[in-house]
Amino acid sequence: MEQAVKQEWEKFQELLSKICGYIEAMSLLHWDLRTGAPRKGVEIRSNTIGLVSGEIFRLETSPEMGAFTEYFSRPEIKGQLSEIQTKIVKDRRKEYERSQSIPAKSFEEYSVLTAHAQTIWEEVKEADDFATFEPFLSKIVAFKQEFINYWGVKDSRYDTLLDMYEPDLTVEKLDEIFGRLRSRLVPLVEAISASSHKPDTKFLDQIFAKEQQEKFGLFILKQMGFDFEAGRLDESVHPFATGLNPGDVRITTNYLLDNVPSAIFSSLHEGGHALYEQNISKDLVGTMLAQGASMGIHESQSRLWENMIGRSRSFWERYYGDLQQHFPEQLAGVEVEDFYRAINSVGNSFIRIEADELTYNLHIIVRYEIEKLIFNEGLEVKDLPKVWNAKYQEYLGITPPTNALGVLQDVHWSGGDFGYFASYSLGNMYAAQILNTLRKELPEFEDLIAAGNLLPIKEWLTDKIYRHGMSLTPSQIIEQVTGEPLNPDYLADYLEAKYKELYKL
Repeated sequence: MEQAVKQEWEKFQELLSKICGYIEAMSLLHWDLRTGAPRKGVEIRSNTIGLVSGEIFRLETSPEMGAFTEYFSRPEIKGQLSEIQTKIVKDRRKEYERSQSIPAKSFEEYSVLTAHAQTIWEEVKEADDFATFEPFLSKIVAFKQEFINYWGVKDSRYDTLLDMYEPDLTVEKLDEIFGRLRSRLVPLVEAISASSHKPDTKFLDQIFAKEQQEKFGLFILKQMGFDFEAGRLDESVHPFATGLNPGDVRITTNYLLDNVPSAIFSSLHEGGHALYEQNISKDLVGTMLAQGASMGIHESQSRLWENMIGRSRSFWERYYGDLQQHFPEQLAGVEVEDFYRAINSVGNSFIRIEADELTYNLHIIVRYEIEKLIFNEGLEVKDLPKVWNAKYQEYLGITPPTNALGVLQDVHWSGGDFGYFASYSLGNMYAAQILNTLRKELPEFEDLIAAGNLLPIKEWLTDKIYRHGMSLTPSQIIEQVTGEPLNPDYLADYLEAKYKELYKL
């Protein structure tokens, strides 16, 4: 690299490091807001988040950023950059071109609104009060519609939002993928409903002390390889993971006294996110590539650890004895096979994060279709409860009795995360396809789990996925790891094999 180009890159890196520092500060403010910040400080905290977000936005869309990305995109200069440097420039240029037309003041107002709305959401959910939440959500949707106009409408308005979380994903592609998946899952759910071989889940309907749930969750996270010198576990209303940097990745869970599987599997889920963030290559730190390739790839790791490892028979053959030690009275006389079948029971439920592995995808399809209606068809926020309940009746045969069990159950919309939900089902599909390769390349996969030796699995995933961060695209990762593009049949095959055996179909 020529000396002049090297000097320019050092200046560019200074700008990137400054942005990363502000992003880390903002993430910490958000984490604190959702893990116990005093209620009376919420309004001022939201304004502070808005100020920091506004500064990040100004730096990302500044003339300086535009000049750097233009300079490093010149053919004679680009040829002197490393592969990683080229990807950094491409990523920043895309973000600059997408957002530089949005007025900084509008973005700051939006950031203040969503920070406040996320706290209001906790209150209205508890009170089952959609009317109070409606004006906040209406404003968020209005901002998103305004931003879509600035970003540029792709094939549809909703396509623009999908691209934020999964590059190049479109409604056309998702409709086809979801259609294939639905055509195989719906008959399977119907067959299970008709099966007489239902697992006994009554023993789970007891009180399980929070302190013991927390101890077991910490134990499992250590077994996974979660680095507690580079992360921590806290409590929140809605479980989440926040990666400040690879050396500080924070996760939360929610403890339900009458639902012990909930915290176990949310800890595994968020732990999967955390392993990804903790094991990104140090070479990417200080750049925007030090994050997951996409939300779909990120969710593939949380769902892989939560379900394909954490709900497996091998996992509980090893760890059920440890769980019994934490809850000797509640689990006395309950055999490991009975526990395994109970935690994998299929039933139509109201709450997405507590849904079984099979029907979970139907919860996602409901949200995907509603978001399409909002942004492509103009569905008004005031009508969301009615449409939500109708969709649940159509797909799951149940109607939520309250909005807390219905349209208010997820935090995502209060943060403006429209276009995110599809990532969860994509994550399931990516995970099943990755699992297929993992089993081939680590033939001792099941034996490792049964022996409680999870670190070789973490190391394989680090080599194949985690270390690359955002330096590879989702399609590059899935094709590099598995040798083919995303194929939803792997998920359908996995679910059919598992549940036909469980329900003796």
